[in-house]
Amino acid sequence: MPRYALLLEYDGAPFAGWQRQSGLPSVQGAVEAALARLEPDVPSIAAAGRTDAGVHATGQVAQADMARDWDPFRLSEALNWHLKPEPVAVVGCARVADDWHARFSAVERRYTYRVICRRAPLVHDRGQAWLVKGDLDVDAMQAGAAQLVGRHDFTTFRAAMCQAASPVKTLDEVTVEEVARANGREIRFHLRARSFLHSQVRSIVGTLERVGAGAWAPGDVGAALRAADRAACGPVAPPDGLCLTGVGYPEPVFG
Repeated sequence: MPRYALLLEYDGAPFAGWQRQSGLPSVQGAVEAALARLEPDVPSIAAAGRTDAGVHATGQVAQADMARDWDPFRLSEALNWHLKPEPVAVVGCARVADDWHARFSAVERRYTYRVICRRAPLVHDRGQAWLVKGDLDVDAMQAGAAQLVGRHDFTTFRAAMCQAASPVKTLDEVTVEEVARANGREIRFHLRARSFLHSQVRSIVGTLERVGAGAWAPGDVGAALRAADRAACGPVAPPDGLCLTGVGYPEPVFG
């Protein structure tokens, strides 16, 4: 069966997450329903990352095994037709080797989390960013974030339901930047690693927000990390602002 890589973007707000769940809307379910309109016996698809409920993606990657030898462009066009009106789109499609795997072949994943600081409610960015009504100190948050880079036991920033075999991960990048906008301040957190623990990104961002607000000192982030105790974590940031922006592979997949 020919294997295809699908580059997906989606608005996670209406979904209970990526993974198919009985009786609940999921991104996987939406894509598999579209595939079933093209071929009735398409096997279950796999993704590079199982995003949680409400989490968005501009760079999710999934694989699909088809019975027919599809032209990648025609396959993406057909899927986009059948995905309507779901807020999911195939923005890239490529034929890959039979042993290529969307999850296990990946060497890095990239996430961006958006925070908007202002008093007024969000309108155009509603559901796409975390509204924080107080001001945040970007430099202090970056100083706290720097203590998380490298290989560590991230038990503190791991959800209790996390099923990963080990809490030890290598975080290659955590950067905090301010992005110019007309109304309010927008702050973006960029995180990059080979893989992440369940709720790790949101736990880190929620903790750094406490630093930015002045409730924590930057050094408190390192102390929380060393505690290796979930109780030492700050509040978990809401899913609205989180987006899976890219997945890296040893060789480019989509050109």
